[in-house]
Amino acid sequence: MLRHFKAEFFKTLAHPMRIRILDALRDGELTVGQLQRALEAEQSHVSQHLAALRAKDFVQARRAGTSVWYSVSDPGIWRLLDAAREIYERQLNQQQATLEETR
Repeated sequence: MLRHFKAEFFKTLAHPMRIRILDALRDGELTVGQLQRALEAEQSHVSQHLAALRAKDFVQARRAGTSVWYSVSDPGIWRLLDAAREIYERQLNQQQATLEETR
């Protein structure tokens, strides 16, 4: 059960646009239009990925008048994304050190 959850969890994060959306929501809730402008992406593209994130409870929506505001459901997601960035940076530094050693 837990392995299945983890597999589905990471599948949801498998698209770079979804990670960009989550990162954009770090400072608070945004509408689709605000996300579209911040990410310089088409509205339909942003909406499609928001729907995928919402289906897996990564984001939640709040309606206010004619606007729908999106926010991250669990701020723990940022710890995971930060950990991935740290791993990436360590690997990049290691690759750079290896290249410098071969010069």
